[in-house]
Amino acid sequence: MTAIICGSLAYDNIMVFPGRFSEEILPERVHALNVAFLVPEMRKQFGGCAANIAYALGQLGGDGKPMGTVGVDFGPYTERLTTLGIDQTYVKSVPDAFTAQAFITTDLDDNQITAFHPGAMNFAHEQAIPAEATLGIVAPDGRDGMIQHATQFAEAGVPFIFDPGQGLPMFDGDDLKRFIEQATHVAVNDYEQAVMTERTGWQPAEIAEHVEALIVTRGAEGSEIYTGGQMLHIPCAQADAVVDPTGCGDAYRGGLLYGLQKGYDWPTTGRIASLMGAIKIAQNGPQNYQIDAADFAARYEQNFGQAFPG
Repeated sequence: MTAIICGSLAYDNIMVFPGRFSEEILPERVHALNVAFLVPEMRKQFGGCAANIAYALGQLGGDGKPMGTVGVDFGPYTERLTTLGIDQTYVKSVPDAFTAQAFITTDLDDNQITAFHPGAMNFAHEQAIPAEATLGIVAPDGRDGMIQHATQFAEAGVPFIFDPGQGLPMFDGDDLKRFIEQATHVAVNDYEQAVMTERTGWQPAEIAEHVEALIVTRGAEGSEIYTGGQMLHIPCAQADAVVDPTGCGDAYRGGLLYGLQKGYDWPTTGRIASLMGAIKIAQNGPQNYQIDAADFAARYEQNFGQAFPG
């Protein structure tokens, strides 16, 4: 079962300001803001939802291919994906465009200032869902691309997860209703679920009536899966350390796709996804954790009191 993972491939530039934004920004001057922050610490990481999810699924031994558009500066990233053994058949280069990039500056109070350049991501609609797709996910990407790919999955009868993520602000209530009615599953965090409910007027149980499952992650409180007229609580797995939450949602979604590929039930699939998030959060960056099959099975049994199905 080949999962086509539609979404962004991006560079994440993460900087740390060793001070507090509140001490540098004068409230009486915000109408004419001109502020510079010295950031002696910086990390450039490989990211983007499509690549992060494909990485997570590959770590579990699943079959997933990212589909996205990249720019003229993608060379170092394509070398990394090749090294990782991630299929790049559906990664398309766009001339005269940069690969999507996020510039994130964090201060000592964990406040963040983020600038995002979509670049080549805005050309996602130039790609079509391939015939080999038997499972899919529509993750944050260019607006037209997300709309087109959801429609193509639905028309081809391919089950897929709708994961609006950071792309949620691009869609109004009617857009979101259309996505939900097309999708097989919807995966959001608790904030995104609240926004989705506000814009559609549909409570979680009502959203779940239109799909086979609505998955809502709640951080340290675990997650909830609405399916079959009931709500399943999935406990949060124990992390070795809390280092970096970037990419935890993508790791979780990789776990969802793996469970769907294996045909596991929702309690099992949700627990696999939960453990993936816990493993990822202990490492910096969204693609720097590694999974050993035996260790994963042991941690699954330790956290949830049941044997990993293998």
